Amino acid sequence: ARTARIGPILGGLLYLLFAFVPMFVVTDAVIVMPETAQELLKDDPQKVLPTLVMERMPLALQIAFFGALLSAIMSTASATLLARKWESALLVNVDNGTLRRILDNPEAMAAVKRIEGWRALGDNVIETIINKSEKVKALKQKAKDEALSTKEKKELSAEEREYKSQRKLVQEKLIKFATRIPAFMYLTDFRENTLQDVITKLEPELFLTVTGLTVQDFHLLVRLKVFNTEQMNQAVFAFRRYEDASLCYTGIESHDGLTHYGLYDTVVAKI
Repeated sequence: ARTARIGPILGGLLYLLFAFVPMFVVTDAVIVMPETAQELLKDDPQKVLPTLVMERMPLALQIAFFGALLSAIMSTASATLLARKWESALLVNVDNGTLRRILDNPEAMAAVKRIEGWRALGDNVIETIINKSEKVKALKQKAKDEALSTKEKKELSAEEREYKSQRKLVQEKLIKFATRIPAFMYLTDFRENTLQDVITKLEPELFLTVTGLTVQDFHLLVRLKVFNTEQMNQAVFAFRRYEDASLCYTGIESHDGLTHYGLYDTVVAKI
C-alpha cells in the first residue's frame, strides 16, 4: 500500500523534471541561432529543436538525438496500443440486461456507487437509462405501424440522445475503474496465478487500495457480467507481454523460471 502511494508521486516528479529539458534546449537555440529560431517560432515551433540538432551539433550527437527519438516513438507506440485495450468499450457491458441485473441487486448498486466519479451521475442513472431506452424502443415500434406526430418525433429524438449520453457516461466510469487493474498487476509479484485468484485470495488489500473496491464488490460485478472476461483475458495477456518485453529490453528478467502467464480467469504457457 505504501509503494502504491509513493510510486506515482515520485514518478510524477521525475516526469516534471524531464519535461523542462526541451525548454532549456529551445532557449539555447534562441541564443545560438536567434534569427533562425525567431522565424521557426513564428512558422512552426516544433522545428526549432531538430533544426538546432541538424545545423549546430556534430554527427555523433545527431545520431544520438534521432536514435533516442525513434526509440521513444517505438516504446510509446506499444504502450499506446496496450492502453487502448484497457480503455476499450468491449471491456465492460452496459446493455439493458446488465444494467437491470445491477439495479435489481442492492449490493451491486452499493458497489458501483463506490467507483470513483459514479455519484456524479446521479442516484437514478441506471433506472433512467433503462426507462428511456424502453420508451424509445416503444416509439420506434409504433413508428413501424403508424406515422408519428411532430411532437412524438421530437420526443423520440430527445429521449434517444439523452439515454445514449447517459449510457456512455456509465460506460466511461466502468472503464476508468478497469484502467486501474494494470496498476494493480504491476504492483503484485504473482505472475503464474490468474488475476482473479490474485485479487480474491492473494492480494485483496492491495486491490482495495489501488481500485477502491473490495474483493466482494468486484466478484459480484463480475458475476453479474459487468466485465467481459474474454476481453479481460486478452488485455491481461497484452499487459504481461508488454511488461516482459520492457524489462528484457533493459536487461532485467522479471521472474526467473516463469513458464506460464496467469490471465484473468485462465493460465497460458509462456512462449
